[in-house]
Amino acid sequence: MKTKPELLSPAGNPEKLKAAVMYGADAVYLAGKMFGMRAASGNFTDEELEWAVQYCHSRGVKVYVTLNVMPRTAEYSALTKYVTFLRDLGADAVIVGDLGVFSLVREVAPNLDIHISTQASAVSAASCNMWYKLGAKRVVLARELTFREILDIKRNIPEDLELEAFVHGAMCISYSGRCLLSNYFTGRDANHGTCAQSCRWVYSPVADPAKEINLSETNRPAPAVAVAAVEDGGDTFFMSSRDTSMIEHIRELEESGIASYKIEGRVKSAYYTAVVTNTYRMAIDEYRRDPASYVTRREWIDELDSVSHREYGTGFYFTPPHEDANTVTQHGYIREKAYIATAVETSLEADADGLYDCRFIERNKLVRGERVEMISPGKIGRGFIADTLRNEKGEDIESAPHPGMIFRLKVPFPVMEGDILRGGEVR
Repeated sequence: MKTKPELLSPAGNPEKLKAAVMYGADAVYLAGKMFGMRAASGNFTDEELEWAVQYCHSRGVKVYVTLNVMPRTAEYSALTKYVTFLRDLGADAVIVGDLGVFSLVREVAPNLDIHISTQASAVSAASCNMWYKLGAKRVVLARELTFREILDIKRNIPEDLELEAFVHGAMCISYSGRCLLSNYFTGRDANHGTCAQSCRWVYSPVADPAKEINLSETNRPAPAVAVAAVEDGGDTFFMSSRDTSMIEHIRELEESGIASYKIEGRVKSAYYTAVVTNTYRMAIDEYRRDPASYVTRREWIDELDSVSHREYGTGFYFTPPHEDANTVTQHGYIREKAYIATAVETSLEADADGLYDCRFIERNKLVRGERVEMISPGKIGRGFIADTLRNEKGEDIESAPHPGMIFRLKVPFPVMEGDILRGGEVR
């Protein structure tokens, strides 16, 4: 029997992991403090990794640990100890992009599943088959592939070799993340997890006697660099890629043979993790209940618009790179709705007015009378007016102004611990 594709969510730290699990992830990917490609996401200490595996496994969720940096020779002693730790920990798989790391994992932890990172730039059945012969369980495909190419790969690889593909989130402007821009501008090595995202900076033209087009980054004291550029609306950008969103193409994904739908975003907020995971979970489950009558719901698109993102596109799924540069037409991020608070205690019974008394821990300021929305697993945002704002003593207050503050609020529908309160309007 064919296994249903999994929804794979980012877990940049323990808070984000809880959000991913609560809002419907089948699996999460995360990193320890070393050897992962997202050093800025916070990541997990060894003790937190132990907790993460126990927490996820008790809820039927798999844990994949990233080992996708390109380590130098001097790092292999520490890497060997770390792989041994992951083996004993019970991680479900490691994500690897380097042949040396692959060989080490096979030697130290022969029973640990290996997923080949998108950093390996697998774009053909031949590449996938070679990794399979070496012992890989899964290949995370390069993001430059079209659906047609993915289907062709699937037809020409063993049935038990899994394919994983990114379906939502940021794209790299360079070939599957192989990029030296960050290292060149800042000395921060993208291939060691410290990318400064130089492709997304805002640049300004600099006058040059030689008539070359020189740019300097607007907010950082970087040297001018001679590059071709286009200016639009006062901002100059020439590399920044659109974010991928495949929410309107669940049918194509389900028919593609892809085994895992990957959401990018370990550096993004817990709110981002919760909303994006929740939205894809709702769409996928609705398709599986009744494929024949499935249609994309407008409210799912609106939910994904509520998180921080750049201009959305569909990556290269429908158009190969040589036909579409996949770059933004408007620079900068579209800001997400304010993440106000998380429910920490809820009432199971409504009062005489049909309201449920809930306690929240604050993330951002809430003002009495503000329109807010509640995000719950399997549901889109439900709006109401926050007109019953009180402190822990039950005293009426005009605002909850301090992060970490506990406040009480009556909600017109049942709420579960972990549900998210957000602003009703984009701020």
